[in-house]
Amino acid sequence: MALNPFLRYPKRISFLVFLCFSLSFCVFAQTNTGKNFNAAYLDPDISFEARVKDLVSRMTLEEKVSQMQYTAPAITRLGIQEYNWWNECLHGVARNGIATVFPQAIGMAATWNPLLIRQEADIIATEARAKYYEAIAKDQHGIYQGLTFWSPNINIFRDPRWGRGQETYGEDPCLTARIGKSFVEGLQGDDPKYFKVISTAKHFAVHSGPESERHRFDAWPTQRDLYDTYLPAFEALVKEAGVYSVMSCYNRVFGTPSSANMFLFDNILRGKWGFNGYVVSDCWAISDIYSFHNFVPTAEKASSLSVRAGVDLACGPEYGSLLKAVELGYTTEHEVDVAVERLMLARFRLGMFDPPAMVPYAGIKASENNTTGHRDLALNVARESIVLLKNENKTLPLSRKIRTIAVIGPYAEDTSVLLGNYNGTPSAPVTILQGIKNRAGKGQKVLYAAGAERPEINAKRLLEEKNAGIDKVVEQLESEAVKIALKADVLIFSGGISPNLEGEEMEVKVKGFKGGDRNDLELPGNQQMLLEKLKATGKPIILVATNGSALALNWAQANLPAIVEAWYPGEEGGNAVADVLFGNFNPAGRLPLTFYKSVDDLPAFDNYSMEGRTYRYFRSEPLYPFGHGLSYSTFDYLGINVNNSKVLETDTLSIIVKVKNTSPVEGDEVVQVYIRQPAEVEGQPIKALKAFNRVSFQAGETKEITLMLPVSQLRHFEPKAGDYVVAKGSYEIQVGASSSDIRLRKTLIID
Repeated sequence: MALNPFLRYPKRISFLVFLCFSLSFCVFAQTNTGKNFNAAYLDPDISFEARVKDLVSRMTLEEKVSQMQYTAPAITRLGIQEYNWWNECLHGVARNGIATVFPQAIGMAATWNPLLIRQEADIIATEARAKYYEAIAKDQHGIYQGLTFWSPNINIFRDPRWGRGQETYGEDPCLTARIGKSFVEGLQGDDPKYFKVISTAKHFAVHSGPESERHRFDAWPTQRDLYDTYLPAFEALVKEAGVYSVMSCYNRVFGTPSSANMFLFDNILRGKWGFNGYVVSDCWAISDIYSFHNFVPTAEKASSLSVRAGVDLACGPEYGSLLKAVELGYTTEHEVDVAVERLMLARFRLGMFDPPAMVPYAGIKASENNTTGHRDLALNVARESIVLLKNENKTLPLSRKIRTIAVIGPYAEDTSVLLGNYNGTPSAPVTILQGIKNRAGKGQKVLYAAGAERPEINAKRLLEEKNAGIDKVVEQLESEAVKIALKADVLIFSGGISPNLEGEEMEVKVKGFKGGDRNDLELPGNQQMLLEKLKATGKPIILVATNGSALALNWAQANLPAIVEAWYPGEEGGNAVADVLFGNFNPAGRLPLTFYKSVDDLPAFDNYSMEGRTYRYFRSEPLYPFGHGLSYSTFDYLGINVNNSKVLETDTLSIIVKVKNTSPVEGDEVVQVYIRQPAEVEGQPIKALKAFNRVSFQAGETKEITLMLPVSQLRHFEPKAGDYVVAKGSYEIQVGASSSDIRLRKTLIID
């Protein structure tokens, strides 16, 4: 097999690409200009806005419409290259060959470390540029090769049954906004003129399942839920992070399909928030307007409504109908111009019309993809994402005196549970089994047995065999697992669920799963039965769970000494899990969502009211609360001081929390600040996260941690006023280690 020349001679090829690109720009500019630049759009010394207007004015209506579709063809006479707008980078550059695969988004949120996630996103953008330049050097302009990425997914994970919840940053608006803001800033870069890549916040808005109904359902949240839960993260990414693209969702909101929703895109996004980027439809969502929602009868009318609402780009073929729509008078060429100008401005800000010497990211080489340093950061993110749910009698970290470790479970050797969905291809993924082998000490023996089939394999086999009697395969697998368990000092059980079971609009025929979503929260039945048989051996069992959503681990919590939540931890997941098990890394991840005891504790899945959901409105006792996570260290909260106990809406609180590591082990603590609104304010959450900080401590160290909180962030939406207000009255500041583990309280009066 011939070796890719980019791998053999990366520096030489990158230089040639750079040189060819520079020369082609110079030739094009010289042949299209007179003394200087007779075409204004070629002049890099004038504003992007002026250049864009000049360029669009030179296009025919047919050419303009062609640029509003995600597969935008070249316009050779104007020097516009073919461009495909569709690319993905949820947790690493996706669907385009080898790339560094970081933990799935829900695991990123579990780090509670925005600075780390910004570093990750910066690396993702570097790899994106590396792949882009490699592609254009080969004159390739296909899907997943551009610089416009449809990430992050900042929908609120309101219900654990939603299969795409793994793509989000959890159930809380504050945590979602903070992690999402850092991700966008890392992707787009900090250059004042050019974007490193463009990030897209999706799916706007009020979108979180059920997957089987996403093309049809109509979400009617209350005004309070809309403004206090579903919109804040989008607002933060627009106003604070400068996200340059927003994606519509499939469903209707208040009766109108999102992709035609003037209220969402014209009134709120562009009107109230001042968004100045471009909007893209979810893929084939404009077709849903007439095919499933039956909102209008034709593609021409649907496309016209979307353009008028401010959807500039169609992921799908629908905008091919705009020529006829203009002819019929449904829309105007001016409305088309507005959309095309927004799209071309994005391409200018990516440096696609300027010589490489002007673009700060043009020197990124193909060799800067999938580097050792990038892999090291993937390992660090995975370590920080792991949540220690239970650790009875200091079962973990594993003693080096243990001689034999039995690794059992259907996901111990499976790479799919490392990757989640919307993933890239890792060059050398480390499974949980391999990670344990890598980290096991001298003289420690590692045994392995699957013990149970993966649920999707088990269900398929039983269906094909129409098994009616004793299942010999199950019996043999369980027997092998019990056999090695009896030889071991400790058992590591790798179980949970996988992205083959939960995800986006999937065909899954497994009990407990439907269409990518879930019907219950339990461990798959074959795993539960195996765990009970292993428990009977009398050996200590540590459960390592892989999943993208909450699991009802009731039996495990009652019967097992230790439980580790690993999520879908990325290409270095096995090493990260093993580092936690063996004590090479002290876990400090925190849950970004509530783990419930049963699906029966929840309202109906298709009910978009927040009442009874998430830690903010759930009034029963959870299995594990939002923000929960244990450590090998212990921490005491010694005191709280606030700069002023009486404040105005325009003030900023300085909350100083004194914390001591009371253990002989260095580690991190995530200090969490929750606020309870005045009792007289109706419809408010039980409490709401408003600030947090992940802080490292040496053994025995005491620190004073300062958290800044603008009083304006204590706002809530008041339907009677039709806007946000900050209520006057008595608030309670709650500081602790989770939403249920409040250590300090302080009263605050807002005048």
